[in-house]
Amino acid sequence: MDDIRDAFADTAPAGAVSDHDVSVVLRMRTPGGKMSLLSDFVTSRLKSLPEGTLRQADLDNLLVIERIFSPLGAAVNASRYIALATHPGLREESDRVDAAEAALDDTIPADDPRVAQVAAERHAFEQALNAVIEDSGLAEDDDAIFDSWEDLHPAAPDEDEVRQDPDTGQESMSAVEAIGKMPYDWSPARLRCMELAQELAAHEPPAC
Repeated sequence: MDDIRDAFADTAPAGAVSDHDVSVVLRMRTPGGKMSLLSDFVTSRLKSLPEGTLRQADLDNLLVIERIFSPLGAAVNASRYIALATHPGLREESDRVDAAEAALDDTIPADDPRVAQVAAERHAFEQALNAVIEDSGLAEDDDAIFDSWEDLHPAAPDEDEVRQDPDTGQESMSAVEAIGKMPYDWSPARLRCMELAQELAAHEPPAC
């Protein structure tokens, strides 16, 4: 416990380290610790997954999503990680596209043909992922999650009130506030790739 407090003390101002901070670090150091940081509303979707199929990076992403968009946002987004965890071929393709995007570094101009190619690959992957989510019934689960959330939280909080996580009671951060705090260290080429992928998705005809 002392070594954890010392680690915080090296970077935090005096008095900034709380027992809650220490508790969070301890939980993250234990098996399944990151899972325990998610609300029950989110983990209820993940507990049936085979051990080892859900990556720590998946949990990291869900933690960020829950912090920004609430447990509902993370619970719905969990469909993506459930699909990846249960379809190895899809996971492999996800890793390949992620690596291609990461390779778009500062040495590549934003108008390089490779940028558009990777954007097309991202779009194709997202289509394949969405098809799996639809065919596997995960999309129907999402609908049930929305209904369950509305039953648990029937009254929307007043916009002027302090926003709090309904499960932890801690003040939450709005999407605008959270996104404003994120580091924007992607290269111009990678940002352009993201824009092109979004444009392709926007022009995709609606599913019948």
